Amino acid sequence: MNHGSDKTQGYGLGAVDTIISVDDVNQQASQISEQAPEPEALLALAGNKPYIAVNHLSAGYGKMEILHNLSLMVGEGQSLCLIGPNGAGKSTVLHSIYGFTNIHHGAVLKNNANITDLSPNEKLKQARIAYILQDNSVFPQMTVEENLLMGGFLLPDQQQAKQAVEKVLQKYPRLAARHRQLAGSLSGGERRLLEISRALIMDPDVLLVDEPSIGLEPRFIDAVFEILAELQQSDNKTIIMVEQNAKKGLEFADIGYVLVSGQVALAAPADELLQTPDVGRLFLGG
Repeated sequence: MNHGSDKTQGYGLGAVDTIISVDDVNQQASQISEQAPEPEALLALAGNKPYIAVNHLSAGYGKMEILHNLSLMVGEGQSLCLIGPNGAGKSTVLHSIYGFTNIHHGAVLKNNANITDLSPNEKLKQARIAYILQDNSVFPQMTVEENLLMGGFLLPDQQQAKQAVEKVLQKYPRLAARHRQLAGSLSGGERRLLEISRALIMDPDVLLVDEPSIGLEPRFIDAVFEILAELQQSDNKTIIMVEQNAKKGLEFADIGYVLVSGQVALAAPADELLQTPDVGRLFLGG
């Protein structure tokens, strides 16, 4: 069969006969929205004590509303992975928590404190929430150490920033060994480690992680998820993640949400979602 002119885009996981187009994924995913969880179910998944709570949020960019009455809850030290078709609003959830969107309705709470209207700088400095971008955000012509110092731009003085950098370098010897090298000379996995490490300079207790595996060779992906797992398990970081590699994200996380058209369609323990037939068929390649 000649596929030279076939422009259908799919998720590309599994055998050829399991690949379905993005349009089909969106159409079929909308059918599972009828099982949308009640707030009580979300609360139970967060151990009945949400550390981060998004309550009935409608948000978007300009006048365009992407999220529609969306609620989300995750407990302290838990990890939550958001999966779903393209355009479902997954990254917009992270943007809304961090203050990058227009909030039309609803609230974002941290430990029961309303942080909805805080600016991104205030979210980082006061609420101790850090955002790790999905794009390659290192400064290639700056050294590893200089990149890390950029993560401390909100600290009161340069000395505190340097102390924070030293603490992170002690934690990650791979970066310490390269602290004077230009960031552009690092491997893909090392650059992602640098991005994560830079987010740690302000000592956040919540990490918003957007597509940690994107653009990485398979050999680096496991290493990145190991770093995130250590941050959750050893440092009690609360992690909310968007991950296109649904299988990898759900294997990592405690809780999984499936987003469809700006709303939560399914929510369950992540290992249960991995075994859910609709999730497997639409997002896990079979």
